Amino acid sequence: MTDSHTKPVRKAVFPVAGLGTRFLPATKVMPKEMLPINDRPLIQHVFEEAREAGIEEFIFVTGRHKNMLEEHFDFQPELEETLESRGKHDMLEKIRDSEMGAGQLFLTRQPRPLGLGHAIWCAAKLIENEPFAVLLPDVLIQAPKGQGCLKQMVDVYGQNGGNVIAVEDVPKELTFKYGIVDTGGENAPAGSSGMAVKGLVEKPDPEKAPSTMSVIGRYILQPEVFDHLSAFETGAGGEIQLTDAMDKLIGKQPFTAMRFHGKSYDSGSRLGFIEANLAYGSEDDEIGEDVKRVICEMAAKLNKDSMNEAAE
Repeated sequence: MTDSHTKPVRKAVFPVAGLGTRFLPATKVMPKEMLPINDRPLIQHVFEEAREAGIEEFIFVTGRHKNMLEEHFDFQPELEETLESRGKHDMLEKIRDSEMGAGQLFLTRQPRPLGLGHAIWCAAKLIENEPFAVLLPDVLIQAPKGQGCLKQMVDVYGQNGGNVIAVEDVPKELTFKYGIVDTGGENAPAGSSGMAVKGLVEKPDPEKAPSTMSVIGRYILQPEVFDHLSAFETGAGGEIQLTDAMDKLIGKQPFTAMRFHGKSYDSGSRLGFIEANLAYGSEDDEIGEDVKRVICEMAAKLNKDSMNEAAE
């Protein structure tokens, strides 16, 4: 193992160029990454996960009409002055916590939607010859406090080096929707040092899937992945797939799949977005108990309505 495969992970890439068509018309003007989950936008939840894991440089791969993302993390003097003058110090602290320091936010553009692999390739010159993390903002992972998914991955990276991907099980009949990991039958529990990856398959037919462990949008990768992404080879869906480039590193570098402590939410879908809001809202210190009460009341009403329909 070379030294480059055990360097600290200081940089993270956030692919945020997508159009968010599943949320139209809400995303007609507003980037989907700015849709709120409880009291903060999607992108801030993922930023905080990365920051907790020790990330120092945050690289946004953007597209057209994404300026709001940059503005969200910028210093807002008028807003801070107003909150200060009104004595709203709790809100002021939240605003300041959402700011990035000078020299931390970097932007690059993906001019055309050619796939996740292409989006990551667009950040190559900003990554240079360092290991880096990738976090998909559509995927929120609610984990134990102080132990976010990426922090768990950094701990595994510290033990194994190389490349690390977070995985979780999906129903076998749905493997065609995901990148699936082949561990040769190894099946380690959450909290372990992970499982050696033997292969990766993008969206396989359920009959051919090597396992039910899916890649869920959190990666620690070595810079050699860019050597393969730069070939611009297309895969599933006619797009440049990150999974295909990662697969070519297997056997040449350490490659680990890690089950994480926590639960993921596909916030890029309307149902997953609603589920995430309920989950995060129910854990909120201020409104959590009220959210749980509302959920219980709605469940009781739906159950009563269902029973009445069945009786008719």
